[in-house]
Amino acid sequence: MIHRVALFLLAVPLAACDNEMSVGAEDAMPSDDVPVAAGSPDVSGAAAAAGGARSVSEENEVWNFDYSYPAAAGQIPGLAALLDQRLDASLQELKETAIEARADADKSGFPFNAYAESTSWKVVTDLPRWLSLSGEIYSYTGGAHGNSGFDTLLWDREEDKARKPEELFTSLAALEAAMREDYCEMLDRQRAEKRGEPVVEGSDGLFDECPGFGDLTIILGSSNNRTFDRIGFLAAPYVAGPYAEGSYEVTLPVNRAAKAAVKPEFDAAFTAAK
Repeated sequence: MIHRVALFLLAVPLAACDNEMSVGAEDAMPSDDVPVAAGSPDVSGAAAAAGGARSVSEENEVWNFDYSYPAAAGQIPGLAALLDQRLDASLQELKETAIEARADADKSGFPFNAYAESTSWKVVTDLPRWLSLSGEIYSYTGGAHGNSGFDTLLWDREEDKARKPEELFTSLAALEAAMREDYCEMLDRQRAEKRGEPVVEGSDGLFDECPGFGDLTIILGSSNNRTFDRIGFLAAPYVAGPYAEGSYEVTLPVNRAAKAAVKPEFDAAFTAAK
């Protein structure tokens, strides 16, 4: 069964989420009924929903693939093209690696478990200039368990281009300096809830340190539907805790220090908490 991490969309009222955000030789080749990788991915399993949403699914004995994005993204031609390019590249890479692994397993006489990859994009917030998306990712390459992760994408309608959320700040270091203390405090609260005991200050335990913002997925959200006034920090398994603890998601209001770290040309896009 595909393990999926929880994902909040940063669109709920601040008071409701001040603690968290809410896959050779002829005898080594796949059987005839399994598609073989080609120069152009076969997306015959694609299903386009009304309004621009897209969902692609392929499943066979060698690979399982899912990729989806919402109507709000599909309605923007440039963004839809970008996501379709990523879809095609992901599917092609999965096919090639899964077929190679299947062939190797057959040669060695080892059992083979179908490779899997799933990407689900969701709207975090939709503002007049900005569409903020978060991606939930799962991959499995035959090991004891799969791996979960996150992605983020910010579409700038004014410039008709994709940006990373941190591009709106003078630097990632400046954003971290402004919000790290609040983030680490909230993260440790969540760790304590999962572990049943507090994280000891100054502990050098493997998963007791607070991760740097470079190891996190950062997403921008809004509670007022006008400006970004909250920031989500997503830590995939193994980043802030062991696999068994799953992911950690912390949502914080944009504080004054973070607002001051915004590049001047994007200042109007943010509101700091009072």
